[in-house]
Amino acid sequence: MPLTATRITADTATVTVASQMEEVTDWSRRYFGPWWNATTAKAPSGERIAEDGGGLVLADVDTDRMEDIHTLLRDYGFAETTYANARTLVSRQDGITYAVQPDERLAYHADRRHIVIVGEHCEPVAVAAARLARELVRAQLLADGWTVLHASAAVKDGRTVLTLGDKGAGKTTTALLLARQGWELLANDRVFARTEADSSVKVLPWPSAAAIGLGLLDATGLYDQVRERVLAGEQLHPTQHPSVTKALHDGRRAPMWKPSGKELKPQFFPDQLSTWLGLTLATQATAAGLLFPTVTATASPVLLDDDRALTESDVFTRTTEDRYPDIFQLTPAANPAAAELVDQLGRLPHRSLMLSHDADANTALLTKTADDITAD
Repeated sequence: MPLTATRITADTATVTVASQMEEVTDWSRRYFGPWWNATTAKAPSGERIAEDGGGLVLADVDTDRMEDIHTLLRDYGFAETTYANARTLVSRQDGITYAVQPDERLAYHADRRHIVIVGEHCEPVAVAAARLARELVRAQLLADGWTVLHASAAVKDGRTVLTLGDKGAGKTTTALLLARQGWELLANDRVFARTEADSSVKVLPWPSAAAIGLGLLDATGLYDQVRERVLAGEQLHPTQHPSVTKALHDGRRAPMWKPSGKELKPQFFPDQLSTWLGLTLATQATAAGLLFPTVTATASPVLLDDDRALTESDVFTRTTEDRYPDIFQLTPAANPAAAELVDQLGRLPHRSLMLSHDADANTALLTKTADDITAD
């Protein structure tokens, strides 16, 4: 069968996803198109890395090759880790990484920027192909001086307010509430950032499924339109827990939690942020300032008088990355540009805020604070 291909471009980084199944390349085009440049491309010949120095992902349903890789791991021996929330077996031989995710029925063969993904079913293969394409983009951007921040970003007139904090601090809440007020959404959890020659900080999106809690959807008036689409048979991102889909079918709006304390949330494709939620997406911006929110359910939203600064947890490195450890050895061992970026961001206006579960009061405080920052 002939190969189909999608070419992905973000700044100077390029990756081609190729497959015999159009569903796989269509998935990557849909996933990256709203935030990066993803277009139909001429399929590469053979299994060689693109001559322009970019990355190549070859992804197909192929159970025989999947079992061959699993056999190699048993022969070589392997280490066990967690990658993308899945149990993953990893072995390295002669510079090549072999990996298997038994529960997902996926296998990987990675040789520098050339990655082969094979599996038993089309959808998990397509999801994995998009994930690894993004990892190849990340590797190239990091090598070109970019850094990944644990932040959401909302944009007005080309200037973005970055919202930073640990899980549950209010990053998604802040970005969504600003986007509901006419700001553009650039990212809900991670961004790429780089200090430019003129000392400005350029920001690019990190495409991913956007996790927005049931309670936040309800508070912002978005729950009913999401539920209507789900009842009509439309699908959210497959990484969404089945219990969340059932809650939407049943009309339940209260937040849901895992026994570990992690909230279970609806997971939106990037394009669904526009088509389902009516938000406008931004593809790049210049950093104008920083917000550091804290959420307390019964509090009154207010500016706080503290001088919160960026910390190690705000920057994703090999030691702080949790969901996507570099098991395929794609990224540079160190990122010397991160220190300069943190220093430059520290010079921008920054505000700490207390938010509550009152969406209207939160919105009033956030819009005034963000407008003040971008007007400076």
